[in-house]
Amino acid sequence: MKTTSPTTTRVPFWLRWLIPAVLVVAWLAIAGIGGPTFGRLSEVSSNDQASFLPAGAEATEAQDWQAKFRDSKEIPAVIVVESDAAFTPAELGEAAALKGKLEALQVGSTVIGPIPSADAKAVQFVVPIASSGEVKTAVKELRTEVQASAPAGMKTFVTGPAGLAADLASAFAGIDGILLLVALGAVFLILLIVYRSLLLPVMVLLTSVFALCAAILLVFGMAKAGWIQLNGQSQGILSILVIGAATDYALLYVARFREALTHTTNRTAAAIAAWKAAWEPILASGATVIIALLCLLFSDLNSNKALGPVAAAGILCALFAALTLLPALMALFGRAAFWPFRPKLLPETEREPELVTGLEGQKGLWRATGSLVSRRPRTVWVASVLLLLVAATGLLQLKANGVAQTDVILTASNAVDGQKALGLHFDAGSGSPAVIVADESKAQAILAKTRASDGVGDAYLLAEGGVPIMTGAAASPAVPGAPAAPASPADPAVRDGKVLINATLNYAADSNEAENVVVSLRQELKTVDSSVLVGGVTATALDTNTTAQRDLVTIIPVVLGVILVILMLLLRSVLAPVLLVASVVLSYGAAMGVSAFVFNNVFGFPGADATVPLFGFVFLVALGVDYNIFLMSRVREESLKHGTRAGILRGLVVTGGVITSAGVILAATFAALGVIPIMFLVQLAFIVAFGVLLDTVLVRSLLVPALAYDIGPRIWWPGKLGRPERGTAARRGAPPLRPADNPAGNEEAGVR
Repeated sequence: MKTTSPTTTRVPFWLRWLIPAVLVVAWLAIAGIGGPTFGRLSEVSSNDQASFLPAGAEATEAQDWQAKFRDSKEIPAVIVVESDAAFTPAELGEAAALKGKLEALQVGSTVIGPIPSADAKAVQFVVPIASSGEVKTAVKELRTEVQASAPAGMKTFVTGPAGLAADLASAFAGIDGILLLVALGAVFLILLIVYRSLLLPVMVLLTSVFALCAAILLVFGMAKAGWIQLNGQSQGILSILVIGAATDYALLYVARFREALTHTTNRTAAAIAAWKAAWEPILASGATVIIALLCLLFSDLNSNKALGPVAAAGILCALFAALTLLPALMALFGRAAFWPFRPKLLPETEREPELVTGLEGQKGLWRATGSLVSRRPRTVWVASVLLLLVAATGLLQLKANGVAQTDVILTASNAVDGQKALGLHFDAGSGSPAVIVADESKAQAILAKTRASDGVGDAYLLAEGGVPIMTGAAASPAVPGAPAAPASPADPAVRDGKVLINATLNYAADSNEAENVVVSLRQELKTVDSSVLVGGVTATALDTNTTAQRDLVTIIPVVLGVILVILMLLLRSVLAPVLLVASVVLSYGAAMGVSAFVFNNVFGFPGADATVPLFGFVFLVALGVDYNIFLMSRVREESLKHGTRAGILRGLVVTGGVITSAGVILAATFAALGVIPIMFLVQLAFIVAFGVLLDTVLVRSLLVPALAYDIGPRIWWPGKLGRPERGTAARRGAPPLRPADNPAGNEEAGVR
């Protein structure tokens, strides 16, 4: 089919210069405001445990009650001073003197301790830190003081919830700098290789960076208004997602712009033609990812709910940047953007060749791929499915039941080492007790039942100020300086008819054994008081894992349903969208299976966070459908001109390079998350990076085209394009395929 578009269309000045210039200036203004806002995200970001809690869980309800028993919100830091030998009386005296120095720092309320261990080789202090201040700074002050004042030759640790939170914040510190530098550097290098141009990679990268600036500005405003909760996890994913998505959309537009430049010498006309060709798949792709991310709002985990709108806002900004800023830049620079390899104007007779096989005028890797698909379509898609199914068997090895908090940080951590020392010398749950909220009238019965439970080292009621009510021998402090206990257990603090009981477990607070104790406590105590609540660090971890697994079952069907509807609207078909969604789900299963094998046998991870499968699903399915949208929207366009099978091969060949480049770039940007030493982010980085490459190389390049080619026009059922008469008209008299060109033996529309 020949085009009739003139090569030198006259374009008005306002369209040629004014609108592009206004768009560029507007985005410069957005970047000028949004860029500096990046450094202010810490004002509205929080990495404390409350931002990750399951909204309706028992542990969250217990925490709300716990807050009523204290005047200020405080996070406990547990200080451990460890010796290779038993403490001498003199050393115990030095340790007791440390209490006054810790209180002088005024990081929180009364310091509890020193409490000696049973083997006399360690003492501990519990230092409440006011959460209104900077926990990381307070922990740093405590570590400096303890190291300077502890008896000579002893090891010192600041651990507990505050210590772990501080080390976690330090691990997230690289998000603002290192992560972005690595991601942008990787993208720029790949763009240089893809385009072999100096200016175009800069323009694409500017589009991504400006989109990120807009996203930062939007997210900051939403967090400032209290609409969303922002934490280090969602902040890191936001940066990667915006850069990757904006670059992907930009690559699709640039490909259509380069193609348009072979039809006209007018850069503005080419920019407009490219926009008309690219806006629908880009909009459909962006809408798919946005809606899939917003499905996280159905989650009962605060961390998931926070990520949904944050990431969706980022994709929205990436979408607008790719459809406004980049076209404006292309309209201003034209062919100069591709220097030194500028696209040449093709003779009018060569622009849209009539297709028989769909491979006319093509050469190289993608012609070979198309030839393979056309010769052996059934063999190709069956082999691809079998390969993915084999990879998916690795799912049986996936251990996504949560990991100990001490395993989350992958670098050296004083808090992690302190937890090990704490478990060696004290009750392993010391410093992070289970918190029990009970009815006042049943307090003593609950206390007795708790103390008799397996896995509980000790339990005690709390008086005003959070001081434990000890009885018997425990009421006499073993070390001078330890807090005095109230004289009678009849003096507990009471709020609205409820009392607090702290239970020290025999196991580390973040262990599976401790979670089993909490499960047993909840069952046993409810036989005494049906309204009793068991919370604390261990209960929170347990409820988080349980909620995450429930979210997986709830959110996956919603995401798949949304994506299916969008694909049906875009492709005007039912069968094609169903097959595309099925292919992406299979690809996700394969990616998770391979990831499980790598986590267990290569990285040696003890397990995975319970939210990893859900996040992996949302990103891989939404982003995987992106590439199928890019492919099948072009296939449909070509099928309208040349028939289904020729259109499939033409769509595969002309989109092969751009989609593969987009996949490599997106994989590289997500892989950059691996520089942050947090197990969750490292695992998510591998899952998404590997999954995107698998989807790009195998699913989109071989499985989907081969399956569609084998099915033929019926792939568009029940749309008009799938009807034989529609296909006949679309071919417009093109010669029939030779038997060698149609080995599948299926009827092409109008072709035998």
